[in-house]
Amino acid sequence: METATRQLIEYARYHRDPRNIATHFVGIPLIAFGIAVMLARVPLGGADALLPGAHWLVWALTGVWYLRQGRWSLTVPTLAVLGGMVALADPLAEADMTTWLAWGLGSFVVGWVFQAVGHVWEGRKPAFFDDLRGLLVGPMFVLAELLMALGLLRDLRETIEQAAGPVRRRTAPVAGGQ
Repeated sequence: METATRQLIEYARYHRDPRNIATHFVGIPLIAFGIAVMLARVPLGGADALLPGAHWLVWALTGVWYLRQGRWSLTVPTLAVLGGMVALADPLAEADMTTWLAWGLGSFVVGWVFQAVGHVWEGRKPAFFDDLRGLLVGPMFVLAELLMALGLLRDLRETIEQAAGPVRRRTAPVAGGQ
């Protein structure tokens, strides 16, 4: 079993409530984007260097981690999506301080609010509380959930559900509150 699959199984054990998973579709991209924006303003090699900002270095380092996890049909697209977010952060590095902070800190904080609400609904702490790798697995999990919702990665869904259990389905409340 690839490392990516094992990582996703462990992460999924903290995410079986569909409302929590839904909040991750908003929270994780906002957090990742907020981090990229904040790091985009940190030059590498001095202010006049031709090197990209620290956000690209962090993207490259996390890319090495993703590629070492196997299951390239998932890790490469995850890396591509994160690369897109990093590219979107580039222009904000040149913005005035207020705009840069509003986008960077604003995205980061709002993202964590979504995450907190989801985990309250789940009734479980976030996965990264027990294993910091959860911070890297989160974006891969969101992309996996999206692809599985589109009918792709059926083998992965089956493997995750066998190990972590199915996503809990909510039943509609009965009329009259009964």
